[in-house]
Amino acid sequence: MVKAKESSLASMIISGCWIAVLTILKGIDLIKLEEDDIIYSGVAIAAVFSPVYLSILLDKIKNIKIGGEQ
Repeated sequence: MVKAKESSLASMIISGCWIAVLTILKGIDLIKLEEDDIIYSGVAIAAVFSPVYLSILLDKIKNIKIGGEQ
């Protein structure tokens, strides 16, 4: 089973690699994308997993209010 932290880490790694590879390809003129488009698409990849981040944060807040992990 995939855990929330593992999937969020994977999305950050994929997003970072996406931006890096496309930026390199743009630098050597293999693609004709704008820098903004490259960055926005990378951010969109990470944003798809934002509910995962929110879920992790809300679980931590819940544990603090309850008095710790059980």
